[in-house]
Amino acid sequence: MSQQPQISHAEDNKRIAKNTLMLYGRMLFSMAVSLYTSRLVLNTLGVEDYGIQNVVGGFVAMFSLISGSLSAAVSRFITFELGRGDTTRLKQVFATSLLIHIALAIAVLLLSETIGIWFVNHKMTIPVERLTAANWVFQSSILSFILGLLSIPYNAVIVAHERMGAFAYIGILEVMLRLGIILFIAFSPWRFDRLIVYSILLAALSALMRTIYTVYCRRNFLECRTALRFDKACWREMSSFAGWNFIGSSSAVLKDQGVNILINLFFGPVLNAARGIATTVNGAICGFVNNFMVALNPQITKSYASGDYPFLFSLIERGARFSFYIILFLALPILFETDFVLALWLKQYPEHTVNFVRLIILLSMCEMVSNPLVTLQLATGKIRNYQIAVGGMQMMNFPLSYLCLAAGLPVESTLMVAIAVSLCCLMLRLIFLRKMVSGFSARRYMLQVCTKVLLVAICATLLPYLVHHQLNYGWGRLFAVGLTCVFSCSVVIYHIGCTATERHYLLGKLQALKQKLVI
Repeated sequence: MSQQPQISHAEDNKRIAKNTLMLYGRMLFSMAVSLYTSRLVLNTLGVEDYGIQNVVGGFVAMFSLISGSLSAAVSRFITFELGRGDTTRLKQVFATSLLIHIALAIAVLLLSETIGIWFVNHKMTIPVERLTAANWVFQSSILSFILGLLSIPYNAVIVAHERMGAFAYIGILEVMLRLGIILFIAFSPWRFDRLIVYSILLAALSALMRTIYTVYCRRNFLECRTALRFDKACWREMSSFAGWNFIGSSSAVLKDQGVNILINLFFGPVLNAARGIATTVNGAICGFVNNFMVALNPQITKSYASGDYPFLFSLIERGARFSFYIILFLALPILFETDFVLALWLKQYPEHTVNFVRLIILLSMCEMVSNPLVTLQLATGKIRNYQIAVGGMQMMNFPLSYLCLAAGLPVESTLMVAIAVSLCCLMLRLIFLRKMVSGFSARRYMLQVCTKVLLVAICATLLPYLVHHQLNYGWGRLFAVGLTCVFSCSVVIYHIGCTATERHYLLGKLQALKQKLVI
């Protein structure tokens, strides 16, 4: 009886590792291209147009507060039914979710073409001479958003089936085409409004990606070829889940895009550009962790569905710790050398960008500890009270940020608010999950995850901090700090951040690698 779960878990762990490696290959390529293209886009469009593209596109993304709750519901229900092995139910979930997203796309289109157009033209801080271009960006962003909305059920099926190879290859194709668009905009000999053409080509790229995902899923997954029949019982269950999850989805959108619009109203598009640059840097770093979680999340949901709680709790604790360790490895040198890295990357950048980068990275490090808990919460399906408390707390980002800006505090105060709210949400998640999941220990999570990652972060920072303050600004300090961060993080994570079992596993892998190199 005890041998079979061990075999199953070994296979699950191998699958997680394989899927993570595939997604990392995609991420490395995407990150390299993204860092190059971000600089190119900023230089080609200029700071003002870059800020307009960021804030107008971000305003359209606010409509994801409508779709985000249903997207989470689709992913949860598809993965859950795969974990139970119910094929009939799986077909019902997919067909119903696709019909719901079609209806949702129509609703988003109506809202965008009425309230959205009015807000962009009469409320946002946009120079009069760039209003026409801003409207083109708005319309193109609407089209891209709707096409992405219709792709959500198909993407959820790919992730639930853990076909990360397809995800990686399609993602690499998208990055290459996006690079081609940016190179065309930057070096084209023809004269045209670069912001307008850039936004139209991005919308065309969204249409192509939507087609590719649909064709792949219909060829490979039986549930995607089923007739579009609306299942009333399935709709009730999904809508109940999505209705309560709407609180969490809307709070997340308000935290990011809502605050971005506040910054536009108080300071204008230049600071939107600074925040956009910081978000790009943070996205490049967090992409490594996000890919790890994409590979891990289906196993968390399936383990909950099958009732394998010991393996479930092990996945959650290790997922949270190693997510934090990955981002610490990548972020620590950037936190120390932010100004030099930005100057090297962009040459010139808007004021406040350095502070934005550092604070957004710190916010992401706080949120990494909560990510597996969010997946577990969605897996339970019992989310009403949880979302009222945690989602309600996260919504405080928007009013508190407004109060800070209205009181004349610096723009960085919005991110300080976000960090404080994120820590409060972590505490609330632990309190609620202790009651929602039998056997889950909030105290153990605090000791095994929160305390460990905090201790690792403090100890790993000490040596790089000394090196940073002993050397002068320049290439020498960048290399010295980078090498010191790698050494310090490696030693501290191994001796403090890992359990005895994990240290034994790492030693075995290193010895196997050494033998291969010797041979």
